[in-house]
Amino acid sequence: MKKIFIPLLLLAAIPSLIFAQHSDETINLKHLRAYEDTLITLGKHFVNDTEEMDRRNANYTFIKTMVNALKVPNSFLYPFDSVKTVSIINSPDNRFRIISWPVEAADGSYRFYGTIQVNTGGKLLMYPLNDATPDLKNPEDSVTDNRRWFGAEYYRIIPVYTPKLYYVLLGWKGNNVKSTKRVIEVLSFNDQKPVLGMAVFEGNGKTRKRIVFEYTRQASLLLRYVPEQNLIVFDHLAPPDPKMKDQHDSYGPDMTYDGYKEKNGRWVYVDNLDMRNVPSAHDAEYNDPKKQAEIDKATPQKKD
Repeated sequence: MKKIFIPLLLLAAIPSLIFAQHSDETINLKHLRAYEDTLITLGKHFVNDTEEMDRRNANYTFIKTMVNALKVPNSFLYPFDSVKTVSIINSPDNRFRIISWPVEAADGSYRFYGTIQVNTGGKLLMYPLNDATPDLKNPEDSVTDNRRWFGAEYYRIIPVYTPKLYYVLLGWKGNNVKSTKRVIEVLSFNDQKPVLGMAVFEGNGKTRKRIVFEYTRQASLLLRYVPEQNLIVFDHLAPPDPKMKDQHDSYGPDMTYDGYKEKNGRWVYVDNLDMRNVPSAHDAEYNDPKKQAEIDKATPQKKD
């Protein structure tokens, strides 16, 4: 009789367990939606507010709110896709995602913020990204970690399947009132901890650990990945006058294209690419915070 009674108790408990699990998921989703609404408002403030201190304060509150949101169980599955002022991209293998964004200073420069959230299937594991750009005097020759990040807002993750799996990141870096930067970064994991930079870019007689482009703020730069060709393609940058070759804030596209082609896990520089073989010459993936600000200002705002 006892042997029959115990299974009956277990069967009776199953509906309660299922209901409790469903109830927890509903509560978590409700919390995440509430956090998302707050993040939307704060994000608009750190992009649109005219005073730098107001932007900073909104950003600090945004960071705290985002951390609390990510602590909600299974937050990795929540896209936060209504928060337009930050970039949130998942790696193609769904191993992690990167959340990154800039905040503009009064002098027109940018400081970047972000985190790498690892897909654990439940409990939060993340690596905050600390922008240490001023300390990296030779970024193309530096290997760092999340505590010494060459800050950027990323818009593409490219996995490279070698004996040591790594990921190439394409990002917008901003810079100052005169010039803009973009970066080709490398992310790998060592003992599950992030490493930034890797000596995989070969060209012009040198091996680099990341690639940095600088050009006049009045110009735009094509930097995109063409998966059909295992190719990262970008505008060739040149000064308007050969005498200005050391003034990178004057550089702009010269209507030719170069790239890095992946070969056996390394990226080899190629010049004078035929863009007729590249599907698109436009890079619409990057979410420009300035353009988003213009959209926000043109949209009737609800009172907070």
